[in-house]
Amino acid sequence: MNYEEKILTSLAESYRKSRKDSGENRIKRRTQAKPEKFYKKYKANDGDFQEISKLNQAVEALSKKGFVTSRAETFGTQLQCIYLVDEKIREVEEYLGEKYGYVSKDRKLQWLQELVERYQKASPACQKVCAGLEKCITERRLPQNLKELEDVLKAIAFLEKNQENLYIREASMKIYGDSKYLENVTLEPVCRMLRRYAGRTSREELLDEILLDYHIQREPGKLCIKGNAEISISGKEVDISGFTEGMEFLSSDLPQISKVKIRAAKFMTIENRTSYLRYSDADTVTFYLGGYAHRYQRNFIKLVSEYNPNLEFFHFGDIDAGGFWIHHNLQEITGVKFGLFAMSAEELENPAYAGCLQPLSENDRSRLQELRKVESYRETVEYMLEKNVKLEQEIVSLDLMKGKSPFYFPPICSNIS
Repeated sequence: MNYEEKILTSLAESYRKSRKDSGENRIKRRTQAKPEKFYKKYKANDGDFQEISKLNQAVEALSKKGFVTSRAETFGTQLQCIYLVDEKIREVEEYLGEKYGYVSKDRKLQWLQELVERYQKASPACQKVCAGLEKCITERRLPQNLKELEDVLKAIAFLEKNQENLYIREASMKIYGDSKYLENVTLEPVCRMLRRYAGRTSREELLDEILLDYHIQREPGKLCIKGNAEISISGKEVDISGFTEGMEFLSSDLPQISKVKIRAAKFMTIENRTSYLRYSDADTVTFYLGGYAHRYQRNFIKLVSEYNPNLEFFHFGDIDAGGFWIHHNLQEITGVKFGLFAMSAEELENPAYAGCLQPLSENDRSRLQELRKVESYRETVEYMLEKNVKLEQEIVSLDLMKGKSPFYFPPICSNIS
């Protein structure tokens, strides 16, 4: 954007988000913006004089058009503030639309009304969504998910009428003509809306499990298990201890499994594939998760717990917010108590991993603040926050298997970028 477009767009958006737009404002306050919003170094000693001049010239040109006014410093030429001439808001939006393709709030509300008329009778959930949108239109509020809204309603309308057993990518082709669009773009908002209007709040379900109610499922995933165990499937006993790299079977075969006998003291879920392949222990049966446990993994773990009452359960994952939340969710949806394996401050302090530590993001810090309230995580989480570190598990599993695998190489960590 050039300065003219930036200034007018910012002021127009500010006006439309204010109570002036709905006529509810009681305090007369001018719609304004500081010049630093458009050029951060406007008042800085090292600011680019040419950029400052361009900004000043843009304000002057817009003032001549009658769109803005401004206030300059008492002694000097620098601008203190830029103001929208509120009475010109429609002219400003028309000018932006004609010259820059700007879409005004009125046009967005009109489009929203057209969307409501198109989908309000499409299905029961669509009707409820549209009732909420009509309220938004009346109150001149734009929903946050405006851009994806039509695609979401299109999917909901299809799903509520669907009676055919489909995989997610097949459904996506029928809805959008694109096999990956539902999975990659609209799956989360579609499932959230369906759950909200169906009153589904169970924490035992993953978000997209509600799609099963509409005959839609993911392609069967694989359940991966390794160690000294015996699985009773379709009336036959399968000893998996001879498979050194473990055994994989489709989640669709789970209903045929009647019993799982663990001939070891411990059963451990592992978050990442590489660590699952790397780690082995004669007295531990390992089970690959790949992230948050889905319903088939959850049901398999429940089966293991049911037939092995004295078994100890552990989880091994990344030492980061995601790793701890996966552990937290795992216990919640299975009802099984899992200990933490190699996920402590001790690993973070290990000199062998020093070069592999990564700094926390703002999102990491936010998620860790919630986790520090849980006693079992508190010590490690506080260390992570204090030292600003996190660690992926692959280097830990590699080090734990030192000398125990023909593929072992000593861990070499570097932060070279």
